[in-house]
Amino acid sequence: MKTKLFGLLLGTSLVLAACGGGDEAADNNNNGGGGATAAAAEDIYKQNCASCHGQDLRGQVGPSLEKVGSKYSKDEIKQIIEKGQGGMPGGLIQGEDAERVAEWLAAKK
Repeated sequence: MKTKLFGLLLGTSLVLAACGGGDEAADNNNNGGGGATAAAAEDIYKQNCASCHGQDLRGQVGPSLEKVGSKYSKDEIKQIIEKGQGGMPGGLIQGEDAERVAEWLAAKK
């Protein structure tokens, strides 16, 4: 009985070890070892910005962001995210998340 239990625990451990940990390595390979992927930035946008700027960046209450990168640099976009502008309050996204979203939006040209 002890042998079967040990075998079951060992097998479960191996399966769990094989399944875990792969996502972190994949993320680092996709983005040069730092920052977030475009998908992560888009998820942050959808959680914090899409209610005003639209799921498709076309705008609703807030302006369209479809080509915001042709109007503002990444640093300017980050400053707008952090401090706000017009009717948009500042601080809705902070820190590295603000950096990721600003980089993602700056590529929209």
